[in-house]
This record gives sequence, C-alpha cells and structure tokens, in this order.
Amino acid sequence: MSLEIHFEDIDKQDFSNLSLPHLLNIISEEEKITIGDINIIFCSDKYLLKMNKQYLSHDYFTDIITFDYSEENILSGDLFISLDRVNDNAKHFSVTLLNELARVVIHGIMHLTGYNDHTQEEQKVMRKQEDKYLSLLFS
Repeated sequence: MSLEIHFEDIDKQDFSNLSLPHLLNIISEEEKITIGDINIIFCSDKYLLKMNKQYLSHDYFTDIITFDYSEENILSGDLFISLDRVNDNAKHFSVTLLNELARVVIHGIMHLTGYNDHTQEEQKVMRKQEDKYLSLLFS
C-alpha cells in the first residue's frame, strides 16, 4: 500500500492524528481488497470547482472528486478533497473537522470499491458504509 498526501493550492496541514493508513487498513480488511496506490490531494473550493467543471461537466462545489485507477482487486486512485467544503460541512453537521474529513476519505474509497451514490438507495448504502467505517476508526 502506498498513501501519499498532497496540498494543491492551499497551505500544508497536519492530519497525522486522523491515521489515514489505519483507516485504509480497516477498509482493506473489511472489504477484503488490496489497497494499491492512493493519493489524497487537499485543495480549495475554487480548485475543485474547476476540476468538477473540466472532468465531470458539473458547475457546483463538491467535497470530493475521485479518480479510479484500480486494476483487478487492487484499489488505486486519486481523491481530490476540498478542505473548504469539509470545514463548512463539519460546521453544518456539528461534527469535528477530523470526523468530516474521515467521512469524505471513506466516501472516496467506497467509490473505488464500487459503491455509487447516484440514487437515494445508493446514497443510503453509501452513508451506512461511511458510518460503519467511522465507528471502526474512532472506536
């Protein structure tokens, strides 16, 4: 497993207390998958909006865009995460920044494992997975 953290157009921040490698190991064990190369790129709303328009033709803010490079049963991909959105969502949902950040990372990894969130039913399943892994991470 290779996990790299990047900061695109924002100042570097320390998320070491989130224990992202531990989170990936939990998901790997539970989903019975192998984690390959994962890049997490933290950026601003402005940066992610530009990517959302360019790659998905969506003209709105989002908290994460996931690019899937997985092959066979080895998960690999890039997770672009807007820290502006994560901060706003944490305040909106009255949770800590680390909790919301973990949820967004889990959400991206779930996309890599094949979960979608296009329909209400898929969103419910995705939310259940997020809650499960948040519970395992913070227990």
